[in-house]
Amino acid sequence: MRVREAIATFRGQREFHLNIIGRRRWWFALSGVVLALALIGLIVGGLNLSIAFRGGAVLEYPNTAGVAIQDVQETMASFGRDDAVVQLIDGREVNVRTGTLGGQRTAILRALADQAGIRPDEINIEEIGPQWGEQISQKALIAFLISIALVVLYISFRFEWKMAVAGLAALFHDLVITAGIYALSGREVTPETVIAVLTILGYSLYDTVVIFDKIRENTESPALVARETYAGAVNITMNQVVMRSVNTSLTTLVPIAALLFFGGDTLKDFAFALLVGVAASSYSSIFTAAPLLVVLKEREPKMTEIRQRALRRETARPALAAEPDETEQRELAPVATRPAPRPQQVRRKPKKKPRSKRKRR
Repeated sequence: MRVREAIATFRGQREFHLNIIGRRRWWFALSGVVLALALIGLIVGGLNLSIAFRGGAVLEYPNTAGVAIQDVQETMASFGRDDAVVQLIDGREVNVRTGTLGGQRTAILRALADQAGIRPDEINIEEIGPQWGEQISQKALIAFLISIALVVLYISFRFEWKMAVAGLAALFHDLVITAGIYALSGREVTPETVIAVLTILGYSLYDTVVIFDKIRENTESPALVARETYAGAVNITMNQVVMRSVNTSLTTLVPIAALLFFGGDTLKDFAFALLVGVAASSYSSIFTAAPLLVVLKEREPKMTEIRQRALRRETARPALAAEPDETEQRELAPVATRPAPRPQQVRRKPKKKPRSKRKRR
């Protein structure tokens, strides 16, 4: 029976009965721990910027001798370039990304050419300066700030400014966690990573706005808010939409995971950042944005009065059940009455036997 109920809940045929809003301190504490770990990764380890951001060189040449990746890495390590990234493209071409060649240029080219069985002039060299990465970062930052401003205006106009604040808090929650886990993993920050972060920005806001729209729809009922308080109404809403949000996230995470595990090397960094960001946004829209909205809304005088009224009502219920007042005691007291007399038994006269008819002579 439980399996059937779980399947029905997963398919949205049954609603959850979770106290999501009542346990908001637990969710805030969990988010705080993950954010602390992410900040430690960013501050201590830092981001591993690729040559697109710090400058360097990309070397491409044919793999005539059939060398392995480990052989090329050992050659680059002999020049003090342990951080060189080596890739084999279809087993026929070698791609090496490293820092600026500088005075080692001739020696590195000769060593790689001898190893691959080619001439040094057959190696294609592309020098990338740090200015290109700086331009990408600046444009991405401008796009981020413009999108944030537009989103704040839209949510404030469509809903209210407190929802905009809660949505932005959930957004920064997702971005910091994504960047921190990316730093802890040691992956390179490439232009594809920047694209993934901007994609996370859109997905996180989309999921949050959908939930806020349902919250606004339910909390527009004065009777529901008066009976359940604002927190109770939001908790009812979250139980209505939690499975929908989880299913939407799962349908998004499955293809991203496929890219991460089965995609090419150039897509793995993009897929990893997107996987972490989508998972974080799925959590934050339910367990961060909505509880934070409740905290902001219940500070309003009207909501505070409704909450206090509900607390008084809850406090009065057990007292009334335990000790009825004098009026109720008089109403409930049994009325002293005389015992009803027993009904008198009516004596019945015995029936006379009918006289026997005389026999005819």
